[in-house]
Amino acid sequence: MTVDDLAEYGMERMDDDDIVSFLSTRSFGVLGLSAEETPYLIPMSYGFDGESRLYFGYVVGSQSRKAELSDRADAASFLVYSVETMFHWQSVLATGTLRALPPDETSNATAVEGPMWRPELLETASEADENQYYELQIEEWTGLRHAIEPPSFMQRSSRDRPE
Repeated sequence: MTVDDLAEYGMERMDDDDIVSFLSTRSFGVLGLSAEETPYLIPMSYGFDGESRLYFGYVVGSQSRKAELSDRADAASFLVYSVETMFHWQSVLATGTLRALPPDETSNATAVEGPMWRPELLETASEADENQYYELQIEEWTGLRHAIEPPSFMQRSSRDRPE
């Protein structure tokens, strides 16, 4: 089924303003990079410039597969989602080009207003190891959401009824 087919069940596409609002109020998603055999998926915190750029801070240390794959990537995807209940969820998938920011552009990433949450472990590690900032220039995004009232007991689907 397509998204359009699922509209009768309450799924809808988000418009650009909804996507900007969603990305501006979240701080965590999953970065997808090309790897040799399977995609490399990494949970990441991010900052959003409110227009078309996402920023990521990597703690790289002496070796970092994430940084290595990011440096080789022609394109990347980033999925941000929120699931409150099985009846209320939304997601945005952004794709574009990923690049390491040179030191003179690092302020672009650190000046972003809004949430850029990081686990305490990474905050502590970033004080001891090298940090590298990356920018995802968004070229395309898609947002979907489903927000309906849960059915009452009598409205439950036929698959929940005994035969």
